[in-house]
Amino acid sequence: MNSPTSLQQRSPDSPDTAHPTGKRWVLASNNKGKLAEFQRLFAAAELDVEIIPQGQLDIEDAVEDGLSFIENAIIKARHASRISGLPAIADDSGLCVPLLGNAPGIYSARYAGEHGNDANNNAKLLADLQAFRTNNSNQATNANPANNPNEPIAGQFVCVLAMVRHADDPLPIIAQGLWQGEILPAPRGDNGFGYDPLFWLPELNSSAAELSSTQKNQFSHRAQAIAKLLPQLTTV
Repeated sequence: MNSPTSLQQRSPDSPDTAHPTGKRWVLASNNKGKLAEFQRLFAAAELDVEIIPQGQLDIEDAVEDGLSFIENAIIKARHASRISGLPAIADDSGLCVPLLGNAPGIYSARYAGEHGNDANNNAKLLADLQAFRTNNSNQATNANPANNPNEPIAGQFVCVLAMVRHADDPLPIIAQGLWQGEILPAPRGDNGFGYDPLFWLPELNSSAAELSSTQKNQFSHRAQAIAKLLPQLTTV
C-alpha cells in the first residue's frame, strides 16, 4: 500500500489522473452523504487504487429493482462497471426495524415517496412507530412486549458492499455490516444524514447524528462492511 486512496474528480481518461499502479475502480453512488463517508473510509484504508465516483463519469443511478440489499448492490456495481468498463464497488444500505417487518429496508431512501428526502422519511418512520409508543395499559403486557411503550424499539443499519471485476463477473465480492441500535421518538443531533438523528446508540449514549465523523467511521455499518471487504480485495 504505497499511496492513499482518493476520490478522483476528473475523467479517468485524463493523462494527469493516472494512478501509479494503474488500478482504477468506480464507486457506484451519487449520494453525497455516502460519498463523503466512503472518501474518509477508503482514504484511511490506504488502498493502492484510484476510486472514481460514478458521477464524475456521467453515470446515472441504476434502477434498483432487487428485493434485497445484496441484489441491489450487485445491480448497481454491474451497472457502473458496464458503462465505465472498469471494476466497480457499490453499496446498498438502509435502516431495518423488526417491529415494522424490517421496513424501511431497501426502500429507506424513498420511504416517504420522494427519493432522498430525509426529513419526510424520518417523519414517516416516527408516524409508523407512534402506535407502538402509545401508552395503553391494556396492551402493555409481558406477553407482548412490542406493545409496551417503555420497551426500546430496536433497529439496525445495514450496509452491503458488492465489488465486481467486470460487468458480468459471476463471483462478486460481498461484505455486509450491521449496526445495532434503537429508534428514538424524536430527532437528536445535526451531523450525518438519512435516519442518523433517530438512531440511538445506548453504549455511546448518543444518536448517530451526534457522533463526529471520526467516531462514526469507527462504528458504522458502512465502516464494518468496508473492514470485511478489504481483506477480500488483495487478489483483485
